[in-house]
Amino acid sequence: MTERPQIYLTRKECFSACHRLHSPFLSEEANREVYGKCNNPNGHGHNYTVEVTVFGPVDSKTGMVMNITDLKEYMEQAIMKKLDHLNLDKDVPYFKNLPSTTENVAIFIWDSLKLLMAKPELLYEVKIYETDKNSVIYRGEKHPPGYEPPQKPVAVKPKISSSETSSNLSSDSDG
Repeated sequence: MTERPQIYLTRKECFSACHRLHSPFLSEEANREVYGKCNNPNGHGHNYTVEVTVFGPVDSKTGMVMNITDLKEYMEQAIMKKLDHLNLDKDVPYFKNLPSTTENVAIFIWDSLKLLMAKPELLYEVKIYETDKNSVIYRGEKHPPGYEPPQKPVAVKPKISSSETSSNLSSDSDG
């Protein structure tokens, strides 16, 4: 059997959300010192851009690593429905006891995608642009202290295309 070429496939989405950089593990004074203007009690917002990359062999039947329509639906469920136009600290339980830094947002998205994907081993990278000058990349490394994984969704999973079920598929601050 000939080994199939390995391909990276990336899809981009944008979402808007507000948050306050504040850690329950720090004093009020330490929070102001560490996070500066981003610790404003009224919060601040971002227009985040997220790139999700999958990596795997090109399926010999479909010519795809993953159907981009499926990746789009996974991102809709894991990012847009869970984060878009929300206050991360008040509306997303994951951030109740965890600072809503872009680093932690990347981990949240990664874990949420892993729960949804028919072939989670294909997930390679989550890259978030918080601003045009700041970005974070996460590839599934260790979790931070206080981490609690998202709960498995009860909702219906997105429709999975035949490309994923093929036996040949291994598949904040500007400072």
